[in-house]
Amino acid sequence: MTDALKRLSEEGVAIWLDDLSRKRITSGNLAELIDQQHVVGVTTNPSIFQKAISHGDGYDQQLSDLAFRKVTVEEAIRMITTADVRDAADILRPVFDATDGQDGRVSIEVDPRLAHNTKATVAEAKQLAWLVDRPNTLIKIPATRAGIPAITETLGLGISVNVTLIFSLERYREVMDAYLAGLEKAKERGLDLSQIRSVASFFVSRVDTEIDKRIDAQGTDEAKALRGKAGLANARLAYQAYEEVFGSADNSTPPSDRWAALEKAGARKQRPLWASTGVKDKAYKSTLYVDELVAPNTVNTMPEATLLATEESGEIRGDAVSGTYEQARADIDALAEIGISYDEVVELLEKEGVDKFEDAWNDLLKSTEAELERLAPSEG
Repeated sequence: MTDALKRLSEEGVAIWLDDLSRKRITSGNLAELIDQQHVVGVTTNPSIFQKAISHGDGYDQQLSDLAFRKVTVEEAIRMITTADVRDAADILRPVFDATDGQDGRVSIEVDPRLAHNTKATVAEAKQLAWLVDRPNTLIKIPATRAGIPAITETLGLGISVNVTLIFSLERYREVMDAYLAGLEKAKERGLDLSQIRSVASFFVSRVDTEIDKRIDAQGTDEAKALRGKAGLANARLAYQAYEEVFGSADNSTPPSDRWAALEKAGARKQRPLWASTGVKDKAYKSTLYVDELVAPNTVNTMPEATLLATEESGEIRGDAVSGTYEQARADIDALAEIGISYDEVVELLEKEGVDKFEDAWNDLLKSTEAELERLAPSEG
C-alpha cells in the first residue's frame, strides 16, 4: 500500500469524502477516515442522502420521533439531513480550526427543486445555514442561470457556499464572478471577508461519459483517439481560468485587479473542487481523475471507493495540471473537428445534473414518507 493520499495532500490537494450517513458518523468511520486517510472535508447531495436513509441504518429513532410529531415529509428530511451534517461538522471541527477555516468543511445542498428560482434558493440557503448552525458548513447551490445571482446574494450575507454542478468553462467564469460580487456585497455590509469561504465544484467524469458515448457512436479511429480526454482537458482549462482570476501558485500569472483588492481586504480564494471523480468507464484506471488533476489549492471530493483506490494504487507525480493548457485546448478543439459540440454537451449535462438531483430528492421524499407511515403511532 502506498502513501499516495499523504502525497496528494502535500501537493496542495484537499481530500474530501463524497459521502455521508448516520452509520458512518456513529460507527467512528468518519473519524477514522480523517485520522488515517487524510480526509479533511465531506460533501453531500440528494443522491447520497437518499441512499443513506433508504438503507435505514441508524435513522429509526429520529424517524419515529418525527412520525409522532406528525411533521411533513419535507420537514422530516430537513431535520434528518441537517442533523447528519451538524454531527459531521462537529467531527471535522478540529480540522477546521487547524486550517484556519480552509478545510474541515461539510456541504449540504439546497432543495434541487428550487434550482431555477433565485429568491427561493437564497431563502433555503439561509434556512439551512441557520438549522445546521456550524461555522464549518458550506451551502451547496447549483450553478444554474438562476443559481448564479443566488450565489452572489448568499455570499453577500456572509454564508459560505459550495457551488455545484459546473460543467462549462463559460459557466465557471460566471461562478467566479458571482463569488467576487458576493464578497463585494459582504464588504459593503461590513462583514469579515476572511470568514467567507467557497469552492467551485467542477464535474469531471460525466463529461467523459457523455462525450465518449458520442465518440463510440461514430466509431472511427480518429474519434476513438479522443476517448477519455475531454473530462481532464475541461478541468485543466478550468484551472487555467482560475489562475487568470486568482493568480498562479508560482506567481507567473498575476491575479486580477478585482481579486487583488478583495484579497487585500481579507478575502480568501475560491478553490476549484474536482467533483464526479469516480471513474464510470472500467477501461480507465480507477484513480484517473485523481492522479491527473493534482494542482495547488484544489479540492478533490471522492467516493469512498475512489479514496481507497487512490490509497492503494494512486500515482501522485506532482502538479499534473500547470503547463497542460495548450494540449487541453487542442483536445477540446479536436472534438469540434469530428462534429461533437462542446457547448451542446455541457448544456445537456447541466440540465441532466439538476434533473438527477431532483429525481433523487423525489425518491428521498417517497422513501422517507413510507418510513414515517411505518413508524407512525397507531390511533387510539
